[in-house]
Amino acid sequence: MKTLERFSQFVSSTFAYWVILFAVVAFMLPAGFTWIVPFITPLLGIIMFGMGLTLSASDFKGVVKRPFEVMVVVVAQFLIMPLLAFVLAKGLQLPPEVAVGVILVGCCPGGTSSNVMTFLAKGDVPLSVTATAITTVLAPVVTPALILLFASEWIEISPVSLFISIVNVVIIPIALGLLVKRFFNRQAKASVKVLPLVSAVAIIAIVAAVVSNSQQQIAQTGLAIFGVVVLHNVLGFLLGFALAKLLRMDLSSVKTTSIEVGMQNSGLGAQLATAHFSPLAAVPSAIFSVWHNISGSILANIFAKMGTGEEEAAPKRQVS
Repeated sequence: MKTLERFSQFVSSTFAYWVILFAVVAFMLPAGFTWIVPFITPLLGIIMFGMGLTLSASDFKGVVKRPFEVMVVVVAQFLIMPLLAFVLAKGLQLPPEVAVGVILVGCCPGGTSSNVMTFLAKGDVPLSVTATAITTVLAPVVTPALILLFASEWIEISPVSLFISIVNVVIIPIALGLLVKRFFNRQAKASVKVLPLVSAVAIIAIVAAVVSNSQQQIAQTGLAIFGVVVLHNVLGFLLGFALAKLLRMDLSSVKTTSIEVGMQNSGLGAQLATAHFSPLAAVPSAIFSVWHNISGSILANIFAKMGTGEEEAAPKRQVS
């Protein structure tokens, strides 16, 4: 078990490299990975089940203890990235399927990898975990509504179908994880130690599946989509940072807001695009999965050198 834990830590610490490696291999040898495509939904469910095993009531208490910070991060998550995606789609006159794919990933909730990046950045980890949990729980309603609002001019959207998909691949697995933790707490605690490995393997498999399934589309338009994804992600980081600074949040919360806004649950975006739209619409999510782990790691390294927020002049808001 100790060996498995150490291997899990190694894979987690080198996660971005593994994502890049398998994305490249899947692009070069797509036939070796297309068999994973039917398993994208179960793989995402496994990731969400693992999230349920790690959640606790304290993860949601931040809403009561620190309502301002949580509200800022959640609203920023669901406001900045969808708006950015829409502006990029319109301003760059993206093809319909690409526009839908960019908007789709922009409307997704925060990804669990943001919690890791926040930790590495010496940010506010409890705020990050709470915000990720809240946006994930809200996703079945908010994500379809946002996709309908921003993407309906390019393609017909069925919010009910999207709602059902998100409930099936996000809410039900999380609920099962919470139930297992409640009734089999000892076993759940033991399994949590290797969850980073399980989640990493699942995310890598999803990326490889989407890349292999969209190999031709990526070959034709991948460079242009990569540019849009990088712009989307970087602007999300910058605007999240600027908003938090404008609201005079302490430095650790500013870091967290920036990371939470810029990093999306792109696995969910890939699943929704594959199930409801087209392989080309899944490409932005696949590229985002690769890129935001690279950019997030770079940003976390920069943020870590900025201190822990204790030097920040602005006082932390008091918990009522």
